[in-house]
Amino acid sequence: MNRVSASARLRRILSILPWLMSQPGGAPIDEVCRRFGVTREQLLADLGVVWMVGVYPYSPDTLVDVVIDHDRVSVQLADYFRHPLRMTPDQALALVATGRSVAAARGVDPDGPLSRAIAKVASVLGVDPTTVDVQLGEATTVTLGLLEQAAIDHRQVELDYYSYGRDEVTQRTVDPYRVYADQGQWYLDAYCHLTEDQRIFRVDRVRSASLLDAEFDAPAKVDSRGIFRASAETPRVTLDLPRDARWVVDQYPVDRVEELEDGGVRVVLAISARPWLERLLLRLGPSAHVLDAPAELVYSGRDAAARILPRYRSTT
Repeated sequence: MNRVSASARLRRILSILPWLMSQPGGAPIDEVCRRFGVTREQLLADLGVVWMVGVYPYSPDTLVDVVIDHDRVSVQLADYFRHPLRMTPDQALALVATGRSVAAARGVDPDGPLSRAIAKVASVLGVDPTTVDVQLGEATTVTLGLLEQAAIDHRQVELDYYSYGRDEVTQRTVDPYRVYADQGQWYLDAYCHLTEDQRIFRVDRVRSASLLDAEFDAPAKVDSRGIFRASAETPRVTLDLPRDARWVVDQYPVDRVEELEDGGVRVVLAISARPWLERLLLRLGPSAHVLDAPAELVYSGRDAAARILPRYRSTT
């Protein structure tokens, strides 16, 4: 399972709380887990964080109250949270945008308290909340629904999947553990029978998905993993990047970063596949320099440019 970032976990908590507060007497823990696609362990861990949410002086009357009674959970807000907020127009618009992002998450009632609150704030601002468009990738509703239901029912799925790093389409049978959103994209966390290992798949790269009759036993606890997991055997490439290419450090996992005198950086990247490196070097252009790489990767950028150049000449 992908290691959940703090921001992703916060979005999940913010999507669960309004729904819980709208349920008179709370809701069964198993129902909450099914609705929001989390395990019982994850839900209880999230609720443990909510217990510590409040305002100064953090006395019991200023904290969010979470009550777990046998197999039911309910949430009550402290009186402080019932007071109206004073916000600038910019703050209110940011609240609407953030609320729309949370409302796009799985399990959120489109007509529930969160959506109604967003509509009220937007009405005061004089804006249409539906014009604040928050998109989570380009995954189809049908594919998302199938994968989410398969994860709940522990049913295997057959995928036609486009691998961006290898630039190829493969057919795979997977055991879907969960579907989640992170940094604007939908992902599937699953065991892949083709690679015989756990993998993270971008849902918008799933060309087709078919639900199979075969079931699988989901592990009680899935090891936390990243979207790309480099091993000691994974090839490394050392690049010198100019100042305006420092975004590489933020966008991709790097083994090492060294500051250069001209404001650029020297980075060591683990390379999942040659096509991925080719695309990166083409995007960076001639200002990026390969200092060290395995022999088969040294001229990746040059070779990719040589293949593409004739296409441009044929259109002139």
